Amino acid sequence: MIQLLVMAKAPVPGRVKTRLCPPCTPAEAAAIAAAALADTLDAAKNLSAVRRVLVLDGDHPAPSGWARVAQRGDGLGERLAKAFADTALPAVPSLLIGMDTPQLTAELLETAAAALCRDGAVLGPADDGGWWALGLSDPADAAVLPGVPMSTARTGERTVAALGRRGVRPTLLPRLRDVDTAADAIAVASICGAGNRFPAIVTETARRFPAAVAESIGPLSPRAGATAAGVTVVGATAASSTTARAAAAGGRA
Repeated sequence: MIQLLVMAKAPVPGRVKTRLCPPCTPAEAAAIAAAALADTLDAAKNLSAVRRVLVLDGDHPAPSGWARVAQRGDGLGERLAKAFADTALPAVPSLLIGMDTPQLTAELLETAAAALCRDGAVLGPADDGGWWALGLSDPADAAVLPGVPMSTARTGERTVAALGRRGVRPTLLPRLRDVDTAADAIAVASICGAGNRFPAIVTETARRFPAAVAESIGPLSPRAGATAAGVTVVGATAASSTTARAAAAGGRA
């Protein structure tokens, strides 16, 4: 059995998902981030895990039954390494994911956890060259991460190479698209499960995009029936709270 770490940033307007702006406003970007985080935590809630930990930058409530640990360090690589170190449990592998892949399913998490227990290390590549998941049997191996340039087209490749120099060869998980831009948000919303909050938020937000922007991004076709209940945006205005509750009729339980 593993422990699960979710690396997240509190959904505060102006501090999260800034690459969505424009065409999104900071409040809309924060609502999208909050929905992505909520869906990620939902996907993880029934995973067979010794412990689930929200590793947080900022202040945001953790779900019942989750531990919460503050992120530490300068730069993403150092924060990732310290997340592994600060949560380490003896003889328990750790699987770390982010909040940028709301299409993640419970089944894929179970697959990742099983591969980690079987093979000792896993990495989930992202379409942009980064990665959406990293699982390690020995948290000390995360010490390579501060030396890996983050948020580049070769971050995943360089992470695999850095681990290889320590004798760690991660099994690759399915490739996912993470949400950095408005085009990413629309593409990911179209493949999310029917019970996810994320598609409803993206649908409501995209309706307000200027016509030229909407045309350049492409068609909006998230699954019908998605809802956005249960999304909390830190410091949200009344308008952004309305966006976060768009189509609210109950979220995924």
